[in-house]
Amino acid sequence: MLKGGPFVSKRLVQTIPNLFSLGNLLCGIFSITANMNGFLRLAAMLLFLAAFLDLFDGRIARRLKVNSELGVGLDSLADIISFGVAPILIFYTLAPHSWLTSFAFMIYPTMGALRLARFNANPTFGYFIGIPITFAGLVMALMGAFHYSNAYVTILLAVLMVSPIRVNKL
Repeated sequence: MLKGGPFVSKRLVQTIPNLFSLGNLLCGIFSITANMNGFLRLAAMLLFLAAFLDLFDGRIARRLKVNSELGVGLDSLADIISFGVAPILIFYTLAPHSWLTSFAFMIYPTMGALRLARFNANPTFGYFIGIPITFAGLVMALMGAFHYSNAYVTILLAVLMVSPIRVNKL
């Protein structure tokens, strides 16, 4: 048995959901790196892997009864990188540069951060207010996988993230 007994095993169990959040974060970072090196489809596919990992971090924490403020904060930081920054960089790499592209480039991650902060301040159970940043990021990644970018779709996704619409959780 590990030295420290039940305390050590409880600490290990508490770490498991955070490992999923860190995997999500690393997928976002690797996506940015792949994009910078011209591998746009790989950059997009890494965001789908990030979403898979993001799907399980909270569920595992609830199942193991190890929810924590640290875990919530880490999940949000990972989400802003993987579903806010990485997808908008793919978009910006593909989009013809204009004032509209620049506006979309600024507003999308800003609204994503605002959406995450709002959820952390006032969590909802069973539903989201506004579309989740994960969903918006996956739409952006899907467009990027097909080498397509659209500033209007990007702005619409940004607005929908902070809209008052109610979306049921999966």
